[in-house]
Amino acid sequence: MPHRPAYDAAILVPRARVLRADATPAERDLWAIVRGGKLGVRFRRQQPIGPYIVDFYCSAAGLVVELDGAGHAQRAEYDARRTEWLQQHGLSVLRFANAEVLDRPQEVYRRIMASIRTLTLAREGAPVPLPRGERD
Repeated sequence: MPHRPAYDAAILVPRARVLRADATPAERDLWAIVRGGKLGVRFRRQQPIGPYIVDFYCSAAGLVVELDGAGHAQRAEYDARRTEWLQQHGLSVLRFANAEVLDRPQEVYRRIMASIRTLTLAREGAPVPLPRGERD
């Protein structure tokens, strides 16, 4: 399991709560896909990691899933620095446009599952989790 860098809880935790309460439609749809261990692993939403709050985080796979809305085009440089920082701290980052989540949720599901399986296998030969409904 990757080490999750410390964060300033006094600032980031209240902000994360606000972000969870004000979720976009795409964030709500993606949460419906990943919540409750449906993919065989647990995700957290609006999770503080270091100086950032990531949209979705799976500690078992070391996976961050980020959703990019229309405003992200103006934040490309910031997003690149943020992704680089997360990767330097041992995390993989998977990005989706909001439209992908809203229009092609099955494709988003497949890509997240493929990432989880790949990352889980890479971690000391750990067993690959199966989504709920595909387990014995």
